[in-house]
Amino acid sequence: MSDNTSENGGNGAEKPISPVPPKATVAASSWEREVLEKLVFATLKEQKAARRWGIFFKAVTLLVVVVGLSAYLDISWTGTEETLGRHTALIEIDGAIESEGSGAASVVIPALNKAFSDSGSVAVVMHINSPGGSPVQAGMIVDEMVRLRKGYPTKPLYVVVDEICASGCYYIAAGADRIYVNKASIIGSIGVLMDGFGFTGIMEKVGVERRLLTAGENKGFMDPFSPLTEKHKQHAQTMLNEIHQQFIQVVRNGRGKRLKETPDMFSGLFWTGAKSIDMGLADAFGTVDSVARDVVKAEDIIDYTQHEGLPERVLKKFGAAMGAGAVKSAVDNVKPSLR
Repeated sequence: MSDNTSENGGNGAEKPISPVPPKATVAASSWEREVLEKLVFATLKEQKAARRWGIFFKAVTLLVVVVGLSAYLDISWTGTEETLGRHTALIEIDGAIESEGSGAASVVIPALNKAFSDSGSVAVVMHINSPGGSPVQAGMIVDEMVRLRKGYPTKPLYVVVDEICASGCYYIAAGADRIYVNKASIIGSIGVLMDGFGFTGIMEKVGVERRLLTAGENKGFMDPFSPLTEKHKQHAQTMLNEIHQQFIQVVRNGRGKRLKETPDMFSGLFWTGAKSIDMGLADAFGTVDSVARDVVKAEDIIDYTQHEGLPERVLKKFGAAMGAGAVKSAVDNVKPSLR
């Protein structure tokens, strides 16, 4: 009796025995736990990778936006203008002198200011190849050339002609200190024109009636579908003569005593580069390289031309300027032109 009492804790009740789980059950539980852990870790790993890629693509997008804005707004990252060594500043004008393109005043004038203001530029060379264009654009460019020459009297401004420098292009060239040409370049055409077409005869033959309503008796001036009256013709001729005299005065002011005037000089005719030197319309033969090397004595040439950026090209490609182009084509025929 005493032995049983001591084995059961002295209270006469049997102590319950904990069941031992089978080995198969323990193994199954461990396998499930490992699978769940692997799934959880794999999910966390994928989420981290997704976050990293998300951050990467956001950073790339932000970088593209910043670079695009900086290119569009012409932002300088250095904080100050880069000072270049001693050099010849170059500005290119290729094509018509008009409100868009390399011959636009809004493109040429900022380039001129930047070229003149750079302490490293010894002289400014305008390399020109144009048949002419707008007297307004040419006039604005010449006015700025004259102002800058006065503001920087020790920094000469030269023009180097490529194939052609006619009409509005020569209007600009006359504002330079010296003009260099090739012997076969085309120079001159100092005149003004206003061209268009008249369709009144054809309309009468095919029975088309023109219905034009205006407020103001001269509002239909130079309408191609209406007859040209003598009054309108005289008014247009007076306006052209006035612009022509402005052109002549710019040439006389720019060329001074070098000009050897003849009756045909301001008639709209043009001449070869070799002949233009004899007439005083140009000064000597030369290229951009030869002028920089032999005249300026600074062979390093830095291009200050403002070239069209990506945003402008994209806008034009997708036709953002179609409306403006339609308006432009409608009024081009009634604008005075130096070409």
